[in-house]
Amino acid sequence: MDPLWWIVLGASAAVFVLKFAGYVVPQRFVQGPLLSRVAGLVTIGLLSSLVIAQTFQGGDGLQVDARLPAVALAGVLLWFRVPFIVVIVVAAALAALLRALGWMA
Repeated sequence: MDPLWWIVLGASAAVFVLKFAGYVVPQRFVQGPLLSRVAGLVTIGLLSSLVIAQTFQGGDGLQVDARLPAVALAGVLLWFRVPFIVVIVVAAALAALLRALGWMA
């Protein structure tokens, strides 16, 4: 069997064990104030790192293109509490406009 399949099977088993552990762990360990705070912060950190990675990811390194001003505009709009669907549409329109004009293509 190819070594890649062993890695896939091992990762699948690890995920299964972690999911199963979630059902076995007593509620008092999961519902504490410290764990709730840490879970919230980890979620924010993971989402932020995903947004940054997808914004600057290029073919072979960092790339600055129309995604950067679009994400910056989305951040400003979210700061002013604009509805999320409006944020998505306006940021996508900005990225499309910049690419259509040939700026930051």
